[in-house]
Amino acid sequence: MAALEVNIDNFDTLVLGESHHRLVVLDISAQWCGPCNILEPIINSVSLEYDEKQFLLTKIEAEDENMKIAGRYGVRGFPTVIAFINGQEVDRFHSAQTANFVREFIDDNLDKNS
Repeated sequence: MAALEVNIDNFDTLVLGESHHRLVVLDISAQWCGPCNILEPIINSVSLEYDEKQFLLTKIEAEDENMKIAGRYGVRGFPTVIAFINGQEVDRFHSAQTANFVREFIDDNLDKNS
């Protein structure tokens, strides 16, 4: 599954609302960010291993109005990846990580959602 692009206008529906039905992972990144560009293909590749009924990968570009989302969640650097269940943040990580790390992050949060 490719990451679903979200923005400030549809964030509440596509991230918070959808997290009442399945785990939603939000990748907050910026195009100019080196670690973001390293993490993006890793998180996209790992997400293909999961059933879309259990897990949704979303992405928001931290620019313009979308920065309000980063501010709402106290993001201090990019990339920041946040897991949501039932409209609430349940976990997060920062910076580029390995595929195994990302897989464990998703698995741990899927366990919280069952």
